[in-house]
Amino acid sequence: MTAIPFPEPRADVLARRDFLIAGLSGLVPPACLVTSEDERRAFETDAFTAYRRVPLAVVLPETTAEVSAVLAFCHQHRVPVVPRGAGTSLCGGAIPQEDAVVIGLSKMSRILEVNYQDRLARVQAGVTNLAITHAVSADGFFYAPDPSSQLACTIGGNIGMNSGGAHCLKYGVTTNNILGVTLVLVDGTVIEIGGEAMDAPGYDLLGLVCGSEGQLGIMTEAIVRILPAAEGARPVLFGFGTSEEAGKAVAAIIGAGIVPVAMEFMDKPAIDICEAFAKAGYPMDVEALLIIEVEGSDAEMDATLAKIVEIARKHGVKRVKESKSAMETAAIWKGRKSAFGATGRIADYICMDGTIPTGQLPYVLRRIDEIVKHYGLRVANVFHAGDGNLHPLILYNVNDPAEAMKAEEAGNDILKLCVEVGGCLTGEHGVGIEKRDLMRHQFKPPELDQQMRVRAAFDAGWLLNPAKVFPLEGRV
Repeated sequence: MTAIPFPEPRADVLARRDFLIAGLSGLVPPACLVTSEDERRAFETDAFTAYRRVPLAVVLPETTAEVSAVLAFCHQHRVPVVPRGAGTSLCGGAIPQEDAVVIGLSKMSRILEVNYQDRLARVQAGVTNLAITHAVSADGFFYAPDPSSQLACTIGGNIGMNSGGAHCLKYGVTTNNILGVTLVLVDGTVIEIGGEAMDAPGYDLLGLVCGSEGQLGIMTEAIVRILPAAEGARPVLFGFGTSEEAGKAVAAIIGAGIVPVAMEFMDKPAIDICEAFAKAGYPMDVEALLIIEVEGSDAEMDATLAKIVEIARKHGVKRVKESKSAMETAAIWKGRKSAFGATGRIADYICMDGTIPTGQLPYVLRRIDEIVKHYGLRVANVFHAGDGNLHPLILYNVNDPAEAMKAEEAGNDILKLCVEVGGCLTGEHGVGIEKRDLMRHQFKPPELDQQMRVRAAFDAGWLLNPAKVFPLEGRV
């Protein structure tokens, strides 16, 4: 039994499948249209693998003009469209419907321009996050947002979900690092939002598009900020006797006005999982671990770390281990960034994504443990502690329907807890289908109605990613 409902596929669209495919075949080269059932199955789900639907067809355009033509055709014939990047969404943001055409942007993977004078790069939507940094690193620059999936995830998906990463504490999330986008609207109209300057005239539509989960249009190009790399960077491991002590240390560090470049949290289950996979040198005799990275000159890093160590000692830190080489630093971050994949080696899991005020960390960590134990399951916590962006990994057996249901219920309770302490349902993974019905818990009816009116102003027929973000009932 499916816990999260999907709309019934529209019979009139399914009945016209041959006609629609014939029309699409005239808009893109043959290699850019996927129609066989076996090939379409590659697009039936994303990283939220508990749910899947085989789409009507898949189009892989190579240009903005092709995206425009496909959207105009689908709009004319009232066919739903699901935008897709690399398919790394953890909330079901790219899961299609049987009556929908998937527009995948993986072929649009070129870096079009790098401008060091203005510190920006113009890229296509299918460029991977890490490829931007690779393109400019030899000249001493980097692209700041760094989600754990940055090797695979693409800039279009990053913008759709407003992705963050370990270093967003200092440098901000995607919305803080983009200057403009080329957006194709539902009827095929192409518009430019923002630009190359730090500020753009008119309404801040860029802020609206970033995090809109592909419901306002399909982004085909982006102008992103590139930043000069720091003189040096140094991660330090801090081991604590309890998760609550680690949580209190995080709140105290932020409360003291210290902003490290990154501050990541792992509890004991996560430490064990990541160390077994990455051999990162994590301390194994602690119950919670903070990876705190500082950057700057040696003198600056020494001064900042001295303040952090002093605060950590007031909160019962048991181990302090400083990276002594580039190899150690790479291993430390390999362990953290491999956490989701490493966990998948030992169990199925649901990765949650809620955000809370950092002062609530000790209480929320204790409640997460209580909630998951109540359902008879296990949890591994690994997350961006500095900005309170939680990622509890709820472990379960995907082949046991009862356990799968319990895992979803536990996840819902955790997200409700985040809202109740003053946080929100998502920090960077988006709402997708996973949290769609929890939007009523986050927002009052007038607030939710206003958001849906804004969404409908871009797409009155609700054709773009239609089953996502908002509850199925009460749509305007």
